Amino acid sequence: MLSDGVAPPETEAGRHEPPDDAPRDKCGVFAVSGSEAAAELTYMGLYALQHRGQESAGIVTIDDDGEARSHRGMGLVSEIFEDPDIRQLQGSTSVGHVRYSTAGHSAMRNAQPVLVDYRRGPLSLAHNGNLTNGLELRERLTREGAIFQTDSDSEVIIHLISNSRREAEAQQVDDALTQVTGAFSLVLSIGDTLYAARDPRGYRPLLLGELDGATIVASETCALDIIGAEYVRDVQPGEVLRIRDGEVEQLRPLEPEEPAPCLFELVYFSRPDSQIWGCSVDEARREFGRQLAREHPVDADCVFSVPDSANSSALGYSEESGLPFELALIRNHYVGRTFIQPTQAGRDFKVRMKYNVVRDRVEGQRVVVVDDSLVRGTTSRGLLSLLREAGAEEIHFRIASPPIRYPCHYGIDMPTREELLASDKSVEEIADHLGVDSLGYLSLDGMKEAVSDFGPFCDACWTGDYDAPLVDIEAGYATVGA
Repeated sequence: MLSDGVAPPETEAGRHEPPDDAPRDKCGVFAVSGSEAAAELTYMGLYALQHRGQESAGIVTIDDDGEARSHRGMGLVSEIFEDPDIRQLQGSTSVGHVRYSTAGHSAMRNAQPVLVDYRRGPLSLAHNGNLTNGLELRERLTREGAIFQTDSDSEVIIHLISNSRREAEAQQVDDALTQVTGAFSLVLSIGDTLYAARDPRGYRPLLLGELDGATIVASETCALDIIGAEYVRDVQPGEVLRIRDGEVEQLRPLEPEEPAPCLFELVYFSRPDSQIWGCSVDEARREFGRQLAREHPVDADCVFSVPDSANSSALGYSEESGLPFELALIRNHYVGRTFIQPTQAGRDFKVRMKYNVVRDRVEGQRVVVVDDSLVRGTTSRGLLSLLREAGAEEIHFRIASPPIRYPCHYGIDMPTREELLASDKSVEEIADHLGVDSLGYLSLDGMKEAVSDFGPFCDACWTGDYDAPLVDIEAGYATVGA
């Protein structure tokens, strides 16, 4: 909370065990302006964005009298919100958030939207991305007397707004956003006025929709589809918008930079039924798979995916190669908390809890297994051993993206560089580590060519070329790969 106010009361829901060690995006955001059903719409929007964060979720609403109400909790959207929770969230303006932490610990205090009492009214904020100078700014603000209630970088933006010497509310928002670097697609409300902004490189997606005169702000189009809203346009890199009663006004844009949206959004994070940056996620992944088949063909009997994020790429590989597509791996979507220790259920118990092999499709077959990416390799190694156990004669592993050699500092929770399997291993060494007959990665050039109409993109996790300055790391506030 800020020094000039006390955070309004809120209700809280229970905790939830975080998911496994796949790379994760920081979060998804959703906001509504100009609808008396703002809370219900936001609940459905967050439900559609659940894939972007399973750690915590929250909704803030503001009514016509300027009163804010909040409900947040640890866990999934469906676990946190019940009918009484939605009914108490009155107001025509709302801000919503689903989170997986990349900056700040997994704790209730870091759940968003952040909500504080501000001298101009209740202020709430939902942030997707990662500030690369957040620690430096935090230290400065702390010296100046700011008291932080979270260890998330998102709270820095709120203190910058509060400390601004500008008079007008929009100027205070502008003052704050011009001081931060890195990745941010965010929505914030001051009173019943919404602001939506995207960093100048546009690392994370953010878009506008319309429903019965109300304006919607969301991370992906799948969140518009679930409520029947119409896609209007993307929020452009560096664009700052003010939204009142559903009306959108462009404010002074941020200093322009070369756009660099995150290519990993198309590889893994976004839902296949979404369109981001004008690009169909499903079609992009199919084209990754087609190009992968051109670059790494193999004489085999069938192809299948590691479900679910690699489904489209595996279909593309099948289309290009002519190999039949099979459903040989079944994913259990209901894996929740477990207190079984690894020694109780075998070395690969986590993999066995999540996947099962359709033995009839695998036994005695030369199989091509397509996955979207390879990070640590621990899950993949266990999964591939299950295929051997099921009688696969040959296993040819194909990855629909290049080797990940560098951590992300722009909003993806990836391991340190030392933990990345490809950081110090050749393709041959990785194939040997995984126990496969062959391994093929999609080339960086091939991946970029597949979506060349929608670039340029950020490729830092593959190349180590970081566009936005890594201020905290260079200043010694954080370590590379932290």
